[in-house]
Amino acid sequence: MKYDILQILGAVLMCFSAQGLIRLLIDHDYTGFMGWLPGGFAALLIAYAVALTAGVLLTGWSHTRAKALGRRN
Repeated sequence: MKYDILQILGAVLMCFSAQGLIRLLIDHDYTGFMGWLPGGFAALLIAYAVALTAGVLLTGWSHTRAKALGRRN
């Protein structure tokens, strides 16, 4: 159950950051939910990319762990 919740949280993080990254690339003035970060366009681009990577990794890792635990039982 713990890994299912982590998988959902990773997917939500991945969706929000992917949407923010795409919008930032299309409209450079759109800052989204990370607009409070200082540093301008480059810093926001890196922050969205890091959040997207973290979401992908968390989702994949938790899916693998949940799958492995399901096979043992």
